[in-house]
Amino acid sequence: MSAERQKLNKQTMGITDGLPLQVSDGGIEELRRDIQRLMDMEAIRQLKHAYFRCVDTANMDELATLLHPDVIVDFKGGNYHWQLEGRDAYLENLHTSFSKQAITQHHGHHPEIQMLSDTEATGIWYLEDKFWVLNHRFFTTGTLLYWDRYVKEDGRWQILETRYERLYEFTDQLEESPTPASHYLATHGSEPKF
Repeated sequence: MSAERQKLNKQTMGITDGLPLQVSDGGIEELRRDIQRLMDMEAIRQLKHAYFRCVDTANMDELATLLHPDVIVDFKGGNYHWQLEGRDAYLENLHTSFSKQAITQHHGHHPEIQMLSDTEATGIWYLEDKFWVLNHRFFTTGTLLYWDRYVKEDGRWQILETRYERLYEFTDQLEESPTPASHYLATHGSEPKF
C-alpha cells in the first residue's frame, strides 16, 4: 500500500481555508455572528468527541444521531481500505466490529476546524487507537489523520464525510488472550460474527 499513498496535507485532503478567525469590525449583530461561529466550532469538537465515545462503547443509537443519513466513509489502514456510503451501512459494519470480544480505545486530538459557512465546516483530527480482538488474540495500535466534512441541519451539526489514512499501524498476534479486569463491551458489544 505504501506506493499508493498520497501526501497528507490540506490540499490533498480537500481542506480549504475557512472564514477568518478575527473579530468583525461591525456592531453587535456582527459580534453575535462571531460568537455563534465560535459556538459552532465547539459544537463540532463535542460532536467528534461524542463520535469516539460512542464507537468505543458500541452506542450505535447515539452514534446514529451524529451521522448524516448520507454519510460517506473512506478509511485506509495498513492492509485495508474501507469505503461505505450511508449511515445504515456504516452503523451495521461498526456494530459487527465492536463485539463482546473487542476492547477499543480511540483518542482524537488536535482539531483543526475550518468554518466554511454558517452550515458547513471541515475538520482534521489526529487519532491514536488501540483495538484488541480477544477471541482471535489479535491487537492493533497506531495513529491516523481523520478529515471530515460537517453540515448543520435543523440547528444540529452532523458528520457528512469522514475519511482517514493511517500514519502508522502495528498489528500483533498475541501469545495469549488478554484477561482484562474490566471489559465494557463484554456486556454491551454485539455478538461476535467471527
